[in-house]
Amino acid sequence: MDATVMLYAGINLLGVLISSVSQVLLKKSAMKSHDSAIREYLNPYVIFAYALFVGSTLLSVVAYRGIPLSMGPILEATGYLYVTAFGVAIFHEKMSTKKLVALVLIVGGIVIYSTGL
Repeated sequence: MDATVMLYAGINLLGVLISSVSQVLLKKSAMKSHDSAIREYLNPYVIFAYALFVGSTLLSVVAYRGIPLSMGPILEATGYLYVTAFGVAIFHEKMSTKKLVALVLIVGGIVIYSTGL
């Protein structure tokens, strides 16, 4: 892979990370009780999370200018790793054997694709 593809792949990975952070913000907001239905959707967590989603989408658009179309879904799959790590670290979720096997398969697929095995 040349340096340009690596740069755009990094941009895509940054977008996936930002998207994962926004998912955490939405979950944090959902865990709180709200005074009204409108406050449930118009609170700082939700507004900022959706702003992050827009930024993440823009980063994906930029990234696809320099990476092959077939590489995008592979890089997007790293979001599962980020969300799992955030779930364990922030929400104290438990790692089950099924989750661990799934993550190993995801990482294995990414490694196989990126190394061309």
